[in-house]
Amino acid sequence: MLVRQILFRPYSLQFPSRRTTCDIAHKKYDVIVVGGGHAGTEAAAAATRVGAETLLITQNIRTIGALSCNPSLGGVGKGHLVREVDSLDGLCGRAGDWAGIHFSILNRSKGPAVWGPRAQLDRDRYRQFIQAELLSTPRLTVLEGSVEELLVSNPNPDHPGQHRVTGVRMVDGGRPVFSSSVVITTGTFLSGSLFMGRTTSPGGRIGDPPSCAGLSHSLRETLGLKTGRLRTGTPPRILKETVQLSLTHTHAPDKQPTPFSFLNKETCCKPEDQLPCYLLYTTPGVERVVMESLHLNTHIQQDTKGPRYCPSIESRVLRFPGRKHQVWLEPEGMTSHLLYPQGLSMTLPPDQQLRLLREIPALQRAEIQTPGYGVQYDFVCPTQLSPSLQVKRVQGLFLAGQINGTTGYEEAAAQGLWAGVNAGRTALRLPPLSLSRTQSYIGVLIDDLVSRGVTEPYRMFTSRAEFRTALRPDNADLRLSPRGFEEIGCVSLRRYREVMRVGDSLNEALTALQSISMSPPRWRERLGTISLSENKSTLVSALELLEYKDITFEMLASAFPDHLSAYLEFSQRLKIEAVYRPHCERQKLEMERIREEESLSLPQDIDYFSLPVSLSQEVREVLDRVRPHTLGAATRLQGMTPAAVVHLLNYVRKTERETEEQTYTKAS
Repeated sequence: MLVRQILFRPYSLQFPSRRTTCDIAHKKYDVIVVGGGHAGTEAAAAATRVGAETLLITQNIRTIGALSCNPSLGGVGKGHLVREVDSLDGLCGRAGDWAGIHFSILNRSKGPAVWGPRAQLDRDRYRQFIQAELLSTPRLTVLEGSVEELLVSNPNPDHPGQHRVTGVRMVDGGRPVFSSSVVITTGTFLSGSLFMGRTTSPGGRIGDPPSCAGLSHSLRETLGLKTGRLRTGTPPRILKETVQLSLTHTHAPDKQPTPFSFLNKETCCKPEDQLPCYLLYTTPGVERVVMESLHLNTHIQQDTKGPRYCPSIESRVLRFPGRKHQVWLEPEGMTSHLLYPQGLSMTLPPDQQLRLLREIPALQRAEIQTPGYGVQYDFVCPTQLSPSLQVKRVQGLFLAGQINGTTGYEEAAAQGLWAGVNAGRTALRLPPLSLSRTQSYIGVLIDDLVSRGVTEPYRMFTSRAEFRTALRPDNADLRLSPRGFEEIGCVSLRRYREVMRVGDSLNEALTALQSISMSPPRWRERLGTISLSENKSTLVSALELLEYKDITFEMLASAFPDHLSAYLEFSQRLKIEAVYRPHCERQKLEMERIREEESLSLPQDIDYFSLPVSLSQEVREVLDRVRPHTLGAATRLQGMTPAAVVHLLNYVRKTERETEEQTYTKAS
């Protein structure tokens, strides 16, 4: 195991005065980061790692790294982002390993390419980790305060629409703070409003005020950026002692926790100390309360778009009447007395929230500590950004997180890291960089945002990545850490040396597996009964054999200890690599075929809602509404994923073949 005392050192919340009460008025920073959420903390840390003198401005230092909504990290698609952020030396993966109290791999019944590493977190421990990391980071100053407006200049009088950011002006006394780059990561705080029943109040999170209205004015009026309005929500927090857990389905964590960070061999929480989650379902009574209370619910009556894939219980009831809906009761910490009811986000009046909860048998005696509420906030249409996350018309201004129309901690962290890298590079007069969607989920996320924009909060799914068999959570370090060290400059030498060791060992092991070849009968002599075809007459390598479901690397290492036993540390990674190697090659050829067939005509009478192919409801709705004439036109639709294009292409080609065969049969 790597040095545990470095990765899991005991964190204490001490706020060094040199980082919080500094004289900033007469100093120019390389980078200023506005906001201390998931995007802001990753941006600030990344900017310092590339060598930039950085200032992080937040309204409250003690809420840096706070988990505003769900106390969890990762999931399907989202877990890929956490692994990639960690591969570039980001914070959230190591923080998750430190604060995790319930670890599980989602989608384990499917292939490893779509596994979703996930963990329930202890809110306090996660916040402590992030704060301690930032407050001890070289070249980073943390300032408590609010930004009133952006400072900009016009570097080219002949083009009045072009600007260059020069810093920010603080609310306190209007003092300017100068910098070469600015990263805005205001989350739900940009002109944020909170909704509970018929009550509306300014705020970005309960107990915290919104960002200064002047910042929205700077973006919209001074810089002329197109903005919009989005919404989200959070459920009430329930006292655990008032829940009848015996009436729920207990969901145990994985027996052996899987860390997020490639630098960790184990998590801080011991396997036996993990806490369970609990599953229950809504009842007809829940639907009745929602319908009877709609006239009391201002938030749900708004036209503002909310998250499609994490909707409020009101939205779920209105969209799918008569259904039972899952609710997960998740612990908020190792010693917390609260449960988070995932699936019950709501903005009803507090008395109606309690009434709704008590329509569920396990919650008949439930008590609420904090009611649920909704949030509406401004976002900037992300098509105005370049792939570096820099605003196209404003040199040195970068945006990351929910201000770009995304939802979720993981999406925010990924954007924050990349914006911080490029803000630092811009300040140091280095060219900005981009990540290809063929190289990472971060690249997919950013490309989707800047090329397609959003009409509702964007969430990462594995289906959005056309090369997902190659972009797996297990190989994020090999894909990104070398570039992060050699080109980007945001990865430590320690991490780089470790990933080089891992990469070299994997290549040696794959070569050794390829060098061992025998006939099927010989393999049976060595391994016993295996599902190797009797008809195979050619030699089969150990690497090819490892593709079979019932063959493990441990079995091969036992049969050839001199050749393979040295690589047992990487047994799971080698198994995954062997299984996916042929798939990756086929997938690349498939995408090349799509580029060649963009002119393929799409029948205008297709019933997209009944197509027998794997298309999400979102994609079906887009196709049905627009009805593109060609495959190329379909690829450019907002919300259309590359994977969906593949399925559509295959369906149309199959239909054409079947039509030709039927025509030929009739003619014969």
